[in-house]
Amino acid sequence: MQANMAGYGIETISVGVKDIILPGDMKTILAQVLEAEKAAQANVIRRREETSATRSLLNTAQVMENNPVALRLKEMETLERIAERIDKISVVGGLDQLLRGLINIQAK
Repeated sequence: MQANMAGYGIETISVGVKDIILPGDMKTILAQVLEAEKAAQANVIRRREETSATRSLLNTAQVMENNPVALRLKEMETLERIAERIDKISVVGGLDQLLRGLINIQAK
């Protein structure tokens, strides 16, 4: 391009593109591609968050399995949240009695 312009006595320092006008179909296709990329990124983020939440639940379950006091505190926290929403609650025994067949709580 510089050689062509030099033939007319014009020195070219820089050339740039300011705007590109695409046909309507091309704009639609590019918009769909961008939307698909954003959806894929959102899906990856959502899966990472789900994995993190699952790991956190597993860690909590392991702590409670090895620590009956932590399990009791979680039980009381849950009962407190339930009690905020209802007028009357009766607790007979406790979580350790309700889940005796499912979770082996060992006092240390």
